[in-house]
Parts: sequence; structure tokens; C-alpha cells
Amino acid sequence: MHRLPLPPQLVAAAREYADGTREPVEPRDAATVALVRRAATGLEVYLLRRQTSMAFAAGMCVFPGGAVDPRDFDSSVGWAGPSAAGWARQLAVEEAQARALVCAAVRETFEESGVLLAGPDGDSVVSDTTAPDWEADRVALEARELSLTELLTRRGLVLRTDLLGAWAGWLTPVFEPRRYRTWFFVAELPAGQRTRDVSTESDHVVWLSAGDAVSTVDQGELFMLPPTYLTCVELAAYDDPDAVLGAAAGRTVDMFMPEVVDAGEATLSIPAHYEALLAGREAR
Repeated sequence: MHRLPLPPQLVAAAREYADGTREPVEPRDAATVALVRRAATGLEVYLLRRQTSMAFAAGMCVFPGGAVDPRDFDSSVGWAGPSAAGWARQLAVEEAQARALVCAAVRETFEESGVLLAGPDGDSVVSDTTAPDWEADRVALEARELSLTELLTRRGLVLRTDLLGAWAGWLTPVFEPRRYRTWFFVAELPAGQRTRDVSTESDHVVWLSAGDAVSTVDQGELFMLPPTYLTCVELAAYDDPDAVLGAAAGRTVDMFMPEVVDAGEATLSIPAHYEALLAGREAR
């Protein structure tokens, strides 16, 4: 994906935020999960195309995710795997916030794909969530008529936090009218479960190899915001989900906010390690 020059009006607005003329919108915390699976074509990722009517990222291909809900902070939620304290260290946040981010990641993944990262205990995972009673729970969760804690408690389940890996952090630029502080996670599609086209916020879902997803964006056939695109670029370097989760195990998330860089033409900055990945891709 070639970085397109920013329109002059956006550059002018960014400068007004930079010099204090305008005050940026306070960002909301959010979590998103790159679901991956093994396939003959290589590591595949699950993508949703957001409805063109959406106020944020309309028409863009994204991973399942969304804003943290106040009920995601419920400390009584069933939990198995790395502790909230351990997640706090990896996500570079306070413990209560870490718990909420992990819960939001699991909740949003279930709401937008039908995949639930939970099980009866820390050694097992739900194998199928396609029955009508599961769909009724998913709809109730999406409508905020049911909390994740209530869902898990009623079904005798606990979060399998060990099925998630921390990957990256992106903060929406100051000049955007809607801003999110988003923690990116990775997770393998659990055995027996399958993704479904269930999200009310998307009009199309697809599994693509990470490399094909990048190439399709490069060819102008799909559209992604830079964080999603760059995550796919990075995931394309891994052969299978085990390698992805192994790489995530040692990560500490640094939140990155793109800024306007004016070097002949104005573009948005990206983290240095992504610059290296893109350079390597262009050299091939």
C-alpha cells in the first residue's frame, strides 16, 4: 500500500491541533482481535467490511472489535489463564483497565464473528456456538441486554485469556472527529468453532491469507485503515497460528499515534519496524 498524500485541508487541521488552536476529541478505549487459522494458502485472517453507513471507518475491512463497555470492568467475570495483573504489564495499563480490555476483546469477537474464547475450565474451549440458543445470547450481548459476565456465569464458562496474545496499540490521530485508543490482540480460531456473518456493523466477511489480504489492498480491491493493513503485513511473515501466538507472548504494547510528516508531501507516520517491513516487501 503506497502511502497517499494527505489532503491540504487535513494537513491544515492537523497543524491547528498541534499549535493548540483546536482541542482534540478524547479517545475511547477499544480492543480488536485478529483471528487467524491454518490454511493451505498459509496463515489466514478473518476480516469484516464495515457498512458504508457507519460513522467510523465506513467501507473499511477490519478485524472484529469495538469500544470498551463499562460492564467489561466486572471483576467477578470467570477467568482462566494469565492474570489481569500480567495483562496489565503487557498492555502497559492499570489492572482494572487490562481486565476490561481482555473482556472487550472476547466480547466483541463473539458479537462480530460468533467465536467465543471461553470454556468450562482452563484446559477446554467451547466447540460450537452455532445453535439457536447461542445465537440468542449473542444477539442479547450485542444489544447490551446481557453482559459477558452473565453469559459466562449462566453457562458455567470462564474466559480463556491464554487464547489471546497482545500485538500492538494504535491511537487515532488528533485531527479525527472520532478517536479510539485501540489495543490489537491475536487469537487462533478454536477447534470446532467457525466464524459466521453475524455482525450488524458489516456487510461482508471473508477469510484471506494475510499475504493475499495485503496484495488485495495494494491492488485497490479492498480498503483498510493503516493499522489493519500493517498488522496483515506483519502477520504475513508467520507460517501458522502457533508462531503468531509465540511472537505475541513476549510483547509489551506501545501505543502509537500517527502524526503528519511533511517531507515533500504530507503523509502519516508509522512505527519504525513497519517501515522496515514495507521496505522489505517493496524490494521483493
